[in-house]
Amino acid sequence: MQQLWTERTGLRKPPWIRVQLRSRPVGAFEQTRALIGRKGLHTVCEEAACPNIGECWANRHATVMILGDVCTRACAFCNVKTGLPGTVDPDEPRRLGEVVAELDLRHVVVTSVDRDDLSDGGADQFVRCIAEIRHRAPGTSIEVLTPDFRHKEGALEAVARAAPDVYNHNVETVPRLYRRIRPGARYAHSLDLLRRAKQQVPGLFTKSGFMLGLGEARDEVHAMLADLRAAEVDFVTIGQYLRPSPGHAAVERYWTPDEFDALGRQAREMGFSMVASSPMTRSSYHADEDFQRLRGVHGR
Repeated sequence: MQQLWTERTGLRKPPWIRVQLRSRPVGAFEQTRALIGRKGLHTVCEEAACPNIGECWANRHATVMILGDVCTRACAFCNVKTGLPGTVDPDEPRRLGEVVAELDLRHVVVTSVDRDDLSDGGADQFVRCIAEIRHRAPGTSIEVLTPDFRHKEGALEAVARAAPDVYNHNVETVPRLYRRIRPGARYAHSLDLLRRAKQQVPGLFTKSGFMLGLGEARDEVHAMLADLRAAEVDFVTIGQYLRPSPGHAAVERYWTPDEFDALGRQAREMGFSMVASSPMTRSSYHADEDFQRLRGVHGR
């Protein structure tokens, strides 16, 4: 019988949970960090304690987090701090555009904290950021990773009409676990948001991702993949949940690389144009390369 690796048994992380060290341009990590800091921007790489930050920043790829670094929700898996956010910075889109141009990025991911305190959930800031990047770095492809904009009428439509190249929104986990893991969100609403993004702009690439290891059953994962395909999602990312701190939800299980490979094969058989499935996969990890492959699949 295959051994299950769990935190509850006191076992250490399995050997396949490790950050890959790769050759990288000298000083690129420090240059990326310095530029982002100088421009006063936040990154989900830092705020969410992403394990792939070294590789991504060394290769001048960062997922920029707009609308501040304080979230109005308190998801059990997330390392971003929760509280009362500050005011929206009107100059943030310009500074973001300058960073993208100075780093000469081929692809950029723009995400945000949840801003339930704003009437539009922060949608207008996404729209302004897209416009600034198009103006200052017209050759850069843009991926947005948005919150669910729950109860914010017209927010999704505004961002989709701004014409990002990829619209990403993560379902994060199976619906049974939402109350414990993602209490401020609703699974059906997230699926509907992805479906409406595609309807709003035909041809827009849509993307979603989720974590394994929070207590989900295999059949629930299969059902979630079917739901995402029914919503016409093009690209799915599947990764292992890693506990940011003892105050976050515990890892219930470490899925094996073979299991991730099997899920990836199944997802491709279900009709997803692009699938990234491995223990260290994260929503924005290798987003540049994956977007280029996705365009190739669709002949664009």
